[in-house]
Amino acid sequence: MTKSEIQDSITGQGLLPLYYNESGDVSLAITQTLYKAGIRAIEYTNRGPAALDNFKALKKAQLPGLLLGIGTIKSAEEAEQFVDAGADFLISPLVNQKVAGIAAKNNLLWVPGCMTPTEIYEAQELGAKLVKLFPANVLGPAFVSAVKELFPGLQMMPTGGVEMSQENITGWFNAGVSAVGMGSKLITKSILQNKAYDQLYTETLRALQFVQAAR
Repeated sequence: MTKSEIQDSITGQGLLPLYYNESGDVSLAITQTLYKAGIRAIEYTNRGPAALDNFKALKKAQLPGLLLGIGTIKSAEEAEQFVDAGADFLISPLVNQKVAGIAAKNNLLWVPGCMTPTEIYEAQELGAKLVKLFPANVLGPAFVSAVKELFPGLQMMPTGGVEMSQENITGWFNAGVSAVGMGSKLITKSILQNKAYDQLYTETLRALQFVQAAR
């Protein structure tokens, strides 16, 4: 798939689940559960020593049509590792020119994290078409409303503190975002600790319904 097709898949889904777990078995179970609920784009986050091995294992899972991206990419070295492991897209918590260059060289979608208009501008100058607004709970929907018109054609995705509620998700979409990233508010510590995959399935369906109703 092309970069624009992958971006369309993420924004079409409207919800990008993201998570990390040390256990390869738990990571696989979470991914399978999200897939069962209809998710076709997932961000696995590079937040622990097992991330690369787990990611490689997830890429081998038999889940047709799943786009598996890697998040928390902060350096060129990390980007290269996960590109080699088959990442479908790269997500960063910041704007890094070297990561942007590696994504461009490999014709991969790169979604950098931004918190200010200057960072959004820098990301756009480096070729980003979709930016992650992070941390979302600090910025809020009002930030999107205030800056959206400054960046015509650029799509935005808040991540970090997007709440599991119709009111919060609707507020973001009304402000002009194209998708929301959801981590611990969807894939909670309780779900991970208790391996409550049936609950995750139900919550994922609910989150997708919130997004659909918000549009």
